[in-house]
Amino acid sequence: MTEIHERLDELKELGLFRRMRLVSGPQGPRVVLDGKPVLLLCSNNYLGLADHPRVREAAADAAMRWGVGAGASRLISGTMTVHRRLEESLAMFKGTETALLFGSGYLANTGVISALGTEGTMIFSDELNHASLIDGCRLARGETFVYAHADLDHLEWGLQQSLRDGDGRRGRTRTPLIVTDSVFSMDGDVAPLEGIVELAEHYGARVIVDEAHGTGCMGPDGRGAVAEAGLEGQIDVVIGTLGKALGSYGAFAACDAQMAAYLTNTSRSFIFSTAPPPPAVAGAMAALELLFEQPRRVERLQANAAVLRDELAKEGFEVAGSTTQIVPLIVGEADVAMRVCEAALERGVFAQAIRPPTVPEGTSRLRLAVMASHTKDELREAARVMGKAALAAGWRPSAGVPIAEAQSRPSSPDASGEPQPPAPRGGIFDQQADSVARAA
Repeated sequence: MTEIHERLDELKELGLFRRMRLVSGPQGPRVVLDGKPVLLLCSNNYLGLADHPRVREAAADAAMRWGVGAGASRLISGTMTVHRRLEESLAMFKGTETALLFGSGYLANTGVISALGTEGTMIFSDELNHASLIDGCRLARGETFVYAHADLDHLEWGLQQSLRDGDGRRGRTRTPLIVTDSVFSMDGDVAPLEGIVELAEHYGARVIVDEAHGTGCMGPDGRGAVAEAGLEGQIDVVIGTLGKALGSYGAFAACDAQMAAYLTNTSRSFIFSTAPPPPAVAGAMAALELLFEQPRRVERLQANAAVLRDELAKEGFEVAGSTTQIVPLIVGEADVAMRVCEAALERGVFAQAIRPPTVPEGTSRLRLAVMASHTKDELREAARVMGKAALAAGWRPSAGVPIAEAQSRPSSPDASGEPQPPAPRGGIFDQQADSVARAA
């Protein structure tokens, strides 16, 4: 038996083995999953634009006009007219000087953080940041300090400690970097962006905000959590995706012209990746135009999320803590989450179970994701189905863990991938101590 076989057997025993499910047809509120019609309640197609006729038409037209692939990286011959047009539209949308397209959100996050997190840089990363942000910290040559989730006091303590070396003298050699999601993908809560920006200004730090789950979902005209907080122009790099609310594929970094020039010359995932395919870029452009024309889609998404939370609460589920289109039902153990998922699927609702290592041990959950294209009746029925599925799986909805309690459990892996406790508030800042993890 090989070590790969052994590891797969171990994952099965732990209830952590994963398999891909097959969706037939386009992404929408209802899909055919493994041959069975279901209500889709775990897609990131938040505005329902992935299968919108105008988006599909734009992608098809682009394939005929520019071809299916870009054929080269952005710095060789892969930058086409369609790329530049979308970058200009995204910059206008995000209120920045310019924007830079990347092949995916993962490539954008790893590329931007590793480019800015050079040797001697201290990176401050929220402990519940997305895996792509975590891996960006791992690829960076600077050290990473993991602060407790959304804890401004803890972040400030780390910033203070970074000013001094082991003898209490000023120890910083590079501009520090604060990295955070705006909307946290597994919890549905929002980062304290105003406080983060205040600390960054006070301690001379740069800020990177990943708006993957904020763009198109909140803020004025769907411009995201940064815009909702009134911080446009105050974030060094705003990263967004084209593959969630905008229904396509790819990502972007919105920033000033100098930062864009720096990333163009130093971001390895930008330099060494083929440019995004023209059909995906044109599809995202059409989706952005629809968002400009129909901002009420964002209001509908938020209203739908409120309906689902209210209906789940009536069924006894703990939903306090989420304020966005992402509504987690935290059940605890991985096998319980899978049983509830399967029971809901048997009743016609697909709500995927999320298990470690995506979330900390003991906080496995059903991550429900609302779309603007869901009807309120569909969401009411989904809540009733989830209640019945939980009971059928032998788990009472009232036994759910509040989001705040789940977030208090350690989740930040170090270089070995093991969870690390948040850094202590006090003592000497030691880059070799547990207070500084090698990766967020």
